[in-house]
Amino acid sequence: MTPRLHHVAISTPDADRLVAFYRDLLGFGVVYSGAWSRGSAAADALTALEGSSARQVMLRTGNAYLELFEFSSPAAAPAAADRPVCDHGLTHLCLLVDDVDAEQERLSAAGVPFHSAPEDLGLGVRTTYARDPDGNVVELKQLSSPSHPVALPALAASDR
Repeated sequence: MTPRLHHVAISTPDADRLVAFYRDLLGFGVVYSGAWSRGSAAADALTALEGSSARQVMLRTGNAYLELFEFSSPAAAPAAADRPVCDHGLTHLCLLVDDVDAEQERLSAAGVPFHSAPEDLGLGVRTTYARDPDGNVVELKQLSSPSHPVALPALAASDR
C-alpha cells in the first residue's frame, strides 16, 4: 500500500465561521456540503457515536481537502481556544505559501491572531503559526526553493 493524504477533518461549533475563514481568507474552495440526520446507523457506526447528526463541508486547496463537521448531536465538549500545540491530538494544519511575510501581514490585517512574526528556521524554511476562529493552529510555511526536500510536487493545471 502507498497511502496518500486525502483530507484532515475538524469538528467545529460553527461551520459557517470556519468556512468563511478557510474560503475567504485562505483561498480554499467549497466542493461539497451535506448533512446526516439522527438515526443513520452507518454514520453512528463509522463515528462510534450514538444518535449522531451533523453538517459537513468539504473544502479543497491544490490536491488536499479539509473537512469540517458541525455536530448537532451528541453534544460536543468545547475545546480550549488556545490549546497548546504540545497537547495530544492534532497540533496544526500546514499550508505552503509563496511569501509568508506578506501572508502574515494580510491575515493580521483581517484580524487573524499569530503566535509570532515569521521565523527563519534554517534549512530554507521560514514559518509562522496562526489561529483559526476556533483556535486551531494553521502554520504558514515558505520554502526556499521548489526543490526543497519537503516541497510538494507540482500540480497539473487541472488540480489547481
